[in-house]
Amino acid sequence: MTPHDLVLTPRGLRFQGCILPCSIGKGGLSDAKREGDGATPRGVHRIVGMLYRPDRMARPADWATPIGPLDLWSDDVSSPVYNHKVSAPYEGSHEALRRADPLYDLVLVTNWNWPVAVPGKGSAIFIHQWRRPGYPTEGCLALDRMRLRFVAQRITPATRLIIL
Repeated sequence: MTPHDLVLTPRGLRFQGCILPCSIGKGGLSDAKREGDGATPRGVHRIVGMLYRPDRMARPADWATPIGPLDLWSDDVSSPVYNHKVSAPYEGSHEALRRADPLYDLVLVTNWNWPVAVPGKGSAIFIHQWRRPGYPTEGCLALDRMRLRFVAQRITPATRLIIL
């Protein structure tokens, strides 16, 4: 482990010597993640993308990609683009990346079940803004807005998310 790794601990997410309060999936931690189980998958994951709402915040890092009004994330297990960013119109099951609430104003995309997705193994495992302290996610990790920006501005291509 390095100081640039994000490490989930019982006290929160450890990053660069800080412990950041965070939320995990309502299904707890899992070694056998499945689509829709609400669990956060254990393992060592890479941060492979950063998405943000340019109408709500300044670009948090040079490599961040804006979220547009047609951007979606496929969670359709029968689709060849399962667990990938897609654009509307899209007929399959999906999640809108441009939301009315602030949860996805800034999203760190992990490589869980990506880029070659196994159908049903789980999709859209992100690090995003939480609803409120301690409120569980659908399987993602979530931080408050200030700490999420802190992380986004400091992660590197070598940063790993470690969930043991």
